[in-house]
Amino acid sequence: MKAVATVARPITAYQALTPEELFARIEAAKRALGDQVMILGHNYQRDEVIEHADFRGDSLLLAKLASERSERPHIVFCGVHFMAETADILSRSKQTVILPDLAAGCSMADMAAIEQVDQCWESLGRVLSVEESVTPVVYVNSAAVLKAFCGEHGGSTCTSSNAWAVMQWAWARREKILFFPDEHLGRNTANKMGMPREEMIVWDPFQPRGGNSVEAIHKAKLILWKGHCSVHQMFQPAHVDHFRKQYPGIKVIVHPECHETVVDKADLVGSTEFIIKTVSAAPAGTAWAVGTELNLVNRLKREQQDKRVFFLSSTVCQCATMFRIDAPHLCWAMENLADGHVVNQIVVPEDDKAWAKIALDRMMAVS
Repeated sequence: MKAVATVARPITAYQALTPEELFARIEAAKRALGDQVMILGHNYQRDEVIEHADFRGDSLLLAKLASERSERPHIVFCGVHFMAETADILSRSKQTVILPDLAAGCSMADMAAIEQVDQCWESLGRVLSVEESVTPVVYVNSAAVLKAFCGEHGGSTCTSSNAWAVMQWAWARREKILFFPDEHLGRNTANKMGMPREEMIVWDPFQPRGGNSVEAIHKAKLILWKGHCSVHQMFQPAHVDHFRKQYPGIKVIVHPECHETVVDKADLVGSTEFIIKTVSAAPAGTAWAVGTELNLVNRLKREQQDKRVFFLSSTVCQCATMFRIDAPHLCWAMENLADGHVVNQIVVPEDDKAWAKIALDRMMAVS
């Protein structure tokens, strides 16, 4: 790759470009870079970004695809910060990971800071023999440092599709699970496994002992962190009731990050990949109300025109931080790369990377 510019191009130069200009320039940079780059697009990305992706899918799938293609030295990850971190953790040593907009974060991931998790662990340690009785399990929608925490303390990561298997693995090792940062995925999985409600508690990081009594902590088998996805939290049981009334026979399919009152009313529950595959494989003429991020649902509508696909919420609800990745930022990152400048590189510190990979490897071995 030959550098043709001496300084990185500013992002401000891209804001006034038309959609047509941005499309053409992104594709031109992609052709110029050839097999030096791979663009990954998360399912929740807007169409102006996803149309340029070499691969699209959920965060872990994309990170694994990147690691399996070590001949591509540059990975442009169109997602959010924790996803790019996971790609860096799993990538080969010479691969660089680029996030087109560093402001693309995740509100759920931000609900568990490492300082809070450390304090929780210390607090539990004053009540229990924590290293012997609690296995930490962190959802992949989390910062690398939290994955590293689980790796170092004998725990694992999980996804929305393998949470059941990981929780079974964790309970086989120790009596209790600390599950963070999404309480809904943890609770919905435990409900499906038949766990009694009295064996679950919620840990509020802003309360002493998480807001729990010593007795409750001793009794609990599942300690759920008080965190949620701002998108999936929007869906309500009334939305399910509305669609069932308006469209008799409709199928309701939702993500397990939704509140349990929504999950309990749904016909099917699963990850974004499960939702895509289920609706895509459904018979023509069937109707579906889908409870997950808006961009994905709208894409399903366009791609599955032989079915009726509805967004479950009555209000517009999209991932605002994921939405920060747009065509101007992608064009800016790609053209700078073509000029020989790596912008917005995501680098996980080596110590965190090593422990986080252990947590990820444990999950992959289980699932």
